[in-house]
Amino acid sequence: MNQPIIELKGVTKSFGPVNVLKGINFAAHAGRVTALVGDNGAGKSTLIKGLAGVQPYDGGEVLFEGKPVHLHHPREAARHGIEVVYQDLALCDNLDIVQNMFLGREEMAQGTFDEGRMEVEAAAALQSLSVKTVKSLKQKVASLSGGQRQTVAIARSVVKQAKVVILDEPTAALGVAQTEQVLNLVRRLADHGVAVIIISHNLQDVFQVADDISVLYLGTMTARVTAEGSNPDDVVGYITGTKTMEDVA
Repeated sequence: MNQPIIELKGVTKSFGPVNVLKGINFAAHAGRVTALVGDNGAGKSTLIKGLAGVQPYDGGEVLFEGKPVHLHHPREAARHGIEVVYQDLALCDNLDIVQNMFLGREEMAQGTFDEGRMEVEAAAALQSLSVKTVKSLKQKVASLSGGQRQTVAIARSVVKQAKVVILDEPTAALGVAQTEQVLNLVRRLADHGVAVIIISHNLQDVFQVADDISVLYLGTMTARVTAEGSNPDDVVGYITGTKTMEDVA
């Protein structure tokens, strides 16, 4: 397989006497969807916050496109093209779709917002992902369904030209049809060459969309497998600690 776009080597993180990440190795590749799974308290959120620059790791090495980087602030992560779509989506209900997609990085022309240019770029981002569920870019986000809101949040990362997109429980609280739409969108995002990391408790979703699966168990990376070469029963075993990769082999 080609060089990972993002790679963690021996990453550690502690809070007081509690070791949350115990020498984690992890990798995500451009054009592939990597699922990060594990039970509550396994360390998933801590690992992701480190990648986002929100909570720097204590030790270990972070490589981006093969070169060591230090992610001590969200701005540093964003500068490398790492975007996180959190479960709450961080959208402003009182703003329309275009305003949300460019929030904090508005295009300017002659001292004011270049609304025309932003609308064109927002439309291009949605079109590149084959999004057809949004009727008007001028819709207020408050009027959108859960699936449409998730679509806007993901498309925002395309506008930002992200190289790595981390999605935290993207299908939580969505119906069957909306879940299908979002998973198709995740797949298209990866097909555009983006490294997609998806955190999910739903193994059905994981096996539908992921290429690779990394399993955290009590702060250790207990398994790294391909979706094609594994199955839900084995992954449940890795998550609960009742199976190891050696057992399955």
